[in-house]
Amino acid sequence: MRIAVNTRLLLPGRLEGIGWFAHETLSRIVTAHPEHQFIFLFDRPWNAQFIYAPNVVPVAAGPPTRHPILYRIWFDAVVPGLLRKHKADLFLSPDGYLSLRTSVPQVPVMHDLNFEHHPDDLPPAYRRFYRKFFPRFARKAARIVTVSGFSKQDIMDRYGVPAEKIDVVHNGVGTVFGPATDEEKVAARRKLTNGHPYVICVGSLHPRKNIARLLQAFDRVAAGQQDLRLVIVGEDFWWDQRMKEAWKGLAHADRVVFTGRLGQHDLRKALGGAMALAYVSYFEGFGIPVAEAMRCGVPVLAAKATSLPEVAGEAALYCDPFDVDDIANGLRTLANDPGLRDRLAREGLVRSERYTWDATARGLWESIAKVLA
Repeated sequence: MRIAVNTRLLLPGRLEGIGWFAHETLSRIVTAHPEHQFIFLFDRPWNAQFIYAPNVVPVAAGPPTRHPILYRIWFDAVVPGLLRKHKADLFLSPDGYLSLRTSVPQVPVMHDLNFEHHPDDLPPAYRRFYRKFFPRFARKAARIVTVSGFSKQDIMDRYGVPAEKIDVVHNGVGTVFGPATDEEKVAARRKLTNGHPYVICVGSLHPRKNIARLLQAFDRVAAGQQDLRLVIVGEDFWWDQRMKEAWKGLAHADRVVFTGRLGQHDLRKALGGAMALAYVSYFEGFGIPVAEAMRCGVPVLAAKATSLPEVAGEAALYCDPFDVDDIANGLRTLANDPGLRDRLAREGLVRSERYTWDATARGLWESIAKVLA
């Protein structure tokens, strides 16, 4: 069979959530299935590191897709011709976007529908695109893959997709992640906070990551925890008005450290040195940093919202993501209760064992195979 794949997010040095999903799953699938040919469709020149096996045929065809207008040009004008040219039997799209102008069976991975619940978190052009086209993609899909039971139910409720058409395939955790040694913890604290204990938050500075409320909550805790620091890891995608106002109002801004994006090895070190992960995002399809922190033996404070209780189970302390006081209470509880931190760390290590990229790749392939059959 000839399987075409949307690989536009396989960008060297710039892999984010969905890009990592694509990289980790595709690298396993193509090597596990040499009997099939995979046509990787890039929207710009490809990097050799993503051509995982001899059965991968890379194809570059612009325009680079970084705006809704260009999305439509690429998926509806460029992709159909490529599918015909390469005689594709199936089109796999790890970011959920599909072509509405092809009869080739398509399998999207729809990670979440945040844009349906919190449309104001996105710039207007992107908001309009997602809300107009994702319902169409859901109807067009031969099958849909999503990353949590929460997202499956959301797709069913929002778009009327029957349960039997949706497969849940949890995200995985990279093999680089694991508990830090005492020496590594000391080194991370020395590097990031001049030796001070810190709470870490991982995720791009997108509104739904709830950084504004986390900053306000930390500021309240910092008043009574003179030694504590907050380390925020992630790219500044949308430093919106809420975050600007929260930052301007901080009394302890000097105790907040922004690292920018970190590669996996540096992220593992930063996580390993943390007292806890604070992940208070109010909408997540999965929440990979929660699973990564658990794999590192780091206790987690998570929002009691969307998919996060499904992912962390009993191995996290929960808070209301819309209540700054509740977030502050969670931070304060973890800072003052080493016994709780130890218990959550132990339980997190056990729970994280279920989240592997090998299992994710197998699940994604099983969904593809149902369509090919």
